[in-house]
Amino acid sequence: MKPKRFLDGRVTLRAGDCLKVLAQLPENSVDAIVTDPPYHLTSITERFGAIGAAPAKSGKTGAFKRAGAGFMGKKWDGGDIAFRPGTWRAMLRVLKPGGYLVAFASTKGFGRMQVAIEDAGFISHPLTAFLTQHPDAQPFLESLSDSQVSAFMQLLVHNDLGGMLGWVFGSGFPKATRIAAPGYEGWRYGGQALKPAIEPIYMGQKPFSEANGTDNILLWGTGGINIDGCRVPTEETLRGGAGKLWSHLRYGGEPQDNRAHAETASNLGRWPANLIHDGSDSVVSNFPATAGAFAPVTGDEPSNTSSKNVYQLRDRVPSVHHGDSGSAARFFYSAKATAEDRVGAKHPTVKPLGLKQYLCRMVTPPGGVILDPFAGTGTTGEAAFREGFRAVLIEREPEYIADIIRRLELAADPAKRAAVVAAAGEALHGAEGTPLFSDTPKEAAE
Repeated sequence: MKPKRFLDGRVTLRAGDCLKVLAQLPENSVDAIVTDPPYHLTSITERFGAIGAAPAKSGKTGAFKRAGAGFMGKKWDGGDIAFRPGTWRAMLRVLKPGGYLVAFASTKGFGRMQVAIEDAGFISHPLTAFLTQHPDAQPFLESLSDSQVSAFMQLLVHNDLGGMLGWVFGSGFPKATRIAAPGYEGWRYGGQALKPAIEPIYMGQKPFSEANGTDNILLWGTGGINIDGCRVPTEETLRGGAGKLWSHLRYGGEPQDNRAHAETASNLGRWPANLIHDGSDSVVSNFPATAGAFAPVTGDEPSNTSSKNVYQLRDRVPSVHHGDSGSAARFFYSAKATAEDRVGAKHPTVKPLGLKQYLCRMVTPPGGVILDPFAGTGTTGEAAFREGFRAVLIEREPEYIADIIRRLELAADPAKRAAVVAAAGEALHGAEGTPLFSDTPKEAAE
């Protein structure tokens, strides 16, 4: 199949194995990579044995005769392509120096994928999380004590987990088995005994070819993050100082270049954070609203007298702060994939178009080319088009190639797309039986 072009030639679809297609692309030819590779999950599903399902892996005992070799029992999710350094090395070759890689993953496989990406030569960046709350998952948070909920949310907001963006959601269901033995009531076992609530997203960067970031950006156009384009709108007046943070002064440091910490107002919006949520009341209400380490310092907070090696904390000077309240309002939000996002596709891991647009906008220079070597249903291609970029999509599976073609043809005609969505109605309401990403999650029967 020859490359197919859509949307006035701005999106190109190349059918075939991604490694073979990547080998045909020129070196240093794309500005960013935004992709959703296979998760390589072993799954037990009611649809085991269906067309397209992975073969059984029974071993000598037959104990795992119902286990598929991939997520939802699909062959394309089996294997280990996302865990091979060679896969990411092939992407590194075509990515321009300083260009960013954004790749979704599962919580189970994120660690192996990150190691493979780093072994290929990428530099890891910090965590980002997408947080959402489906009503059916409310029992998960209700099962936690107030202190546990607070600790969980603080972990998401404040921790740097190294190289991981994360999409946190609440629509998944655990797949756990009861223990049929006295004294173990309330206990379960299984590979997914906990309710799935976060989908990590790796963020990394190809090393600069030049001595510093500015020279690299001037040469290649890649290496910067679009901060202003991804700011979170707010009605508050945000303030910041010109010198170092006051924490530097508390630890005995000097003001930067002797500059004063004068207040400067800004209406650009909040600096983009490494957490994304869906904006629902059930999510927002769980964020800590009280002042803490990341809340404004007013100068009259009590200090911990037992702290060691901390100086000048007893008499704090009122700090100039950026105005964040510590609530979920600080973060960008994007809802889960809707019927319109799917446009009839039955792919089990369709991502929200708005989320993909946000990620593309964050890491791609104006007019840049975005690569997605695991295109799925083509969400990255449409997101790139909507944001004014170009895209190169690679997909091997015929059923998803058909989904991509349909999506991109409808993207060129919004009126036709709306008519298709309206006519299909409930038929577009998510992938049947999808345990993690559908708006109508299915309870695990095991």
